[in-house]
Amino acid sequence: MNTPSGGTGASAAREAVIDRLNVALAVLRVVTTVNMVGLTVWRWGAFAAHPVAGAAVVSGLVLWTVAALWIYRHPWGRTAPVMVLDLMIALAAMAASPLVKGDSFNATIPGFWVMGPLLVWAVHWHWRGGLAAGLLLAGVDLAIRDEITQTNYGNVFLLLLGGTVLGFMCGSLVQMAEERAEAERLAAVAQERTRLARAVHDGVLQVLALVQRRGAELGGDFADLGRLAGEQESALRSLIHAQDSVDPDTRDGSSVDPDEPHDLAGDLAMIASASVTVVTPGGSVLLPVRVTTEVVAAVRACLDNVRAHVGLDAPSWILLEEHPDRVVVSVRDEGPGIEPGRLAEAEADGRLGVSSSIRGRIADVGGEAEVSSGSWGTEWEFTLPR
Repeated sequence: MNTPSGGTGASAAREAVIDRLNVALAVLRVVTTVNMVGLTVWRWGAFAAHPVAGAAVVSGLVLWTVAALWIYRHPWGRTAPVMVLDLMIALAAMAASPLVKGDSFNATIPGFWVMGPLLVWAVHWHWRGGLAAGLLLAGVDLAIRDEITQTNYGNVFLLLLGGTVLGFMCGSLVQMAEERAEAERLAAVAQERTRLARAVHDGVLQVLALVQRRGAELGGDFADLGRLAGEQESALRSLIHAQDSVDPDTRDGSSVDPDEPHDLAGDLAMIASASVTVVTPGGSVLLPVRVTTEVVAAVRACLDNVRAHVGLDAPSWILLEEHPDRVVVSVRDEGPGIEPGRLAEAEADGRLGVSSSIRGRIADVGGEAEVSSGSWGTEWEFTLPR
């Protein structure tokens, strides 16, 4: 069974469930061992031909039970070699039954004791492990008998069915524990994000707004200080808004699927500053990561052109519109505009800034880039299909 890999919390939850199941298995082993010893004493006559061998086999199973109880208490002991050895001991004890009891034996020496190794495989390897262990136990049980009776068939059926069903249930418990731990982690992240945003809003943002206002009133060098404070206030507000679109699972720098949905509105909001106004819809605008990355790069290239040709503090506007079949991003400024033929001349001269950084990026993700310019300024419009 595949389980989500949700990090440390999910791993701890998985281990906690396995620990609880192993506690139940320990109780089961004790009960089945006591039952095996009791039945051996009660039916000691069945070992009349080889009493010493019978006592040795039962004693070996008891000693292994004591060892297994200690080994399985520790996570380091729950390894594949140990679990394979556990099952092999059960198979060997079953195979020795006709040699010790004689060909006319009825019940195997371990009897219900084999449930311990069977359920160990079911707990740790889920339904596949339960089915595999059940098949091996059933195969040996049938191989050592001269004929198959209704009782033998019932035992085999219960081994196969019980191992598979219990394995599936154990796998489901582990998966649910991991999913619950992941949900609790995400809830804690969201709660902490809200708390930090409230603290920033009540403290830092108010101070920056005050510095901006007082700097403008005092003038001179204080005006420049106020302007910088205003820019930082706008950037910080954008960062708080955009943080809601960040997936907590990708903050560790792990690789991201290029086709995974990502919030373009949040990325564009982070570009806002005192001179750049960003207007987006109220909710998230989801596009593949590979698309949002190129769109944001193209928008930044447009803003670089504004700073280079209009002025460092020239105002710009970014507008994001979402339609059922497309997403439109507009970048506008109030500069002198682009002279007719200037873009074609630049491309012919080998200066591919607009052609590559803007049009090329949008074309690479299947979109279209159109530019309009006049005495009123310049506007780029990127149209991206949904």
